[in-house]
Amino acid sequence: MSGISGTSAAAPTAPGRLPLIGHGHQLARRPLEFMDSLRSQGSVVKILIGPTAAYVVTDPAVTRRVLVTEVDAFAKGGKIIDALRVFFGDGLATIADGDLHLKHRRLMQPMFNKAHIATRGDVMISHVRAATEAWAEGVARDTYEDMNDLTLSTFLVALFGSGLPGHVEGEFQSLMPAIMRGTIRQTILPGWVTKLPLPANRAHEQRVARLRALIDQAIDHHRAQLATAPDTSAGPPAGCPAHTGGSTDGPAGSSTGDSTGNSSEGGLFSTLLTADDPETGPFSRQQLQDEAITLLTGAIETTGTTLAWTLYEISRNAEIERRLHDELDAVCGGRPLRQEDVGSLPYMRSVLKEAMRMYGPAWLVTRTTTRPVVLDGHPIPEGADVVYSPYVHQHDPDVYADPKTFDPDRWEPERAKSIDRTSFLAFGDGRRKCIGEEFAWTELLIVLATVVQRWRLTLTSAPPRPQAIVTVKPDKLSMTPQLRVPKTTEEKAEQPA
Repeated sequence: MSGISGTSAAAPTAPGRLPLIGHGHQLARRPLEFMDSLRSQGSVVKILIGPTAAYVVTDPAVTRRVLVTEVDAFAKGGKIIDALRVFFGDGLATIADGDLHLKHRRLMQPMFNKAHIATRGDVMISHVRAATEAWAEGVARDTYEDMNDLTLSTFLVALFGSGLPGHVEGEFQSLMPAIMRGTIRQTILPGWVTKLPLPANRAHEQRVARLRALIDQAIDHHRAQLATAPDTSAGPPAGCPAHTGGSTDGPAGSSTGDSTGNSSEGGLFSTLLTADDPETGPFSRQQLQDEAITLLTGAIETTGTTLAWTLYEISRNAEIERRLHDELDAVCGGRPLRQEDVGSLPYMRSVLKEAMRMYGPAWLVTRTTTRPVVLDGHPIPEGADVVYSPYVHQHDPDVYADPKTFDPDRWEPERAKSIDRTSFLAFGDGRRKCIGEEFAWTELLIVLATVVQRWRLTLTSAPPRPQAIVTVKPDKLSMTPQLRVPKTTEEKAEQPA
């Protein structure tokens, strides 16, 4: 058994369960509050989803054992992973631990090394600038929808190249929210309910089938494009699905240019189309679909959500906004952002990291025990679901002073030394840590810098309330843009000290 130390006792059961559905009503009606309340019950707390027990880990040190030190006892799995597999298939986010996962990670890593990412920065900046310059001053906008649309369109250009049929982007954007709601429904309801021929279940299956058909069209478009385009460098994806696995950088000597068979008119997907494992061969059609869906979902569900919350928090704190403007003006001197500026925005990075801490992005992650284990003195049987919540860990008052306050300064180097790094899990940890973390940071910084450099956004709706879908999203976020004129280096120098 794993983790045995002294005597063991059954994990406490969370209060408030109901017959047949267990704690499912709590997860459906008030998921974030319910998960956060479990911290007071202990480091490992038993909940019931229907008749099935799951064990929620509320202590980050214990979660680290699940993800890192005793990882072989906790396989990627559980109800949420099973539900995600319905439309992810065996993409990198959901594929089981083992040789196939290692193969996919190895073949995909070259897309995510720093040198490769840098080749696409200016293309992304141009795309984001063109999209945001089209905003009308003084006209309220749905900022959450804007950020999702922007990250998706940027990602599609990077993934499949230019000229993708417009209906593919539009349908994907309309399908994904409903698919993610259906996935959460399948996670929190008893398995027998999700198998009944109910209208909601049939609609979910139809949406997933349509999503795969759209991905097939995109793949066919990209194959045709590659057949006529010259070879040059490709770009990495514009989003990072939480907890997909692998490491942030590709292996030493990873190819970032012509040898990958990529095209500037094509995109990232050319790397997958030409990838060939010596033992198992190239990706199959099904595997290409699975990886495309996994990456596309990450482009919306993590990056867009983080950006929306960040813009909201900036709008309600004039001092944070002023410091961001000062940093941007000092770095850019009044000119538009360039790729080489991205690494010179430490305060902006702290603002984004604080938004990730407060709002997820993932609020519920599951593993399945491969053998009987003991976690922090509590026995857990083989085959049980073990749950952890980045949201809960990142709101732990023992780790984060005043966790409900948006405070980017907590990430200043000296203050950050007191924060247990295992408590920040926006990109996961261990061998399933997000493979695209480095790119996610690049995209987040590019989008936020480009927006903040040109616009000041003012909240015009009621303050948004967090909603736990797959990410923690704002229920409604309407903001009005007003043009801002950046200060040049000379103007900054003329200001009184």
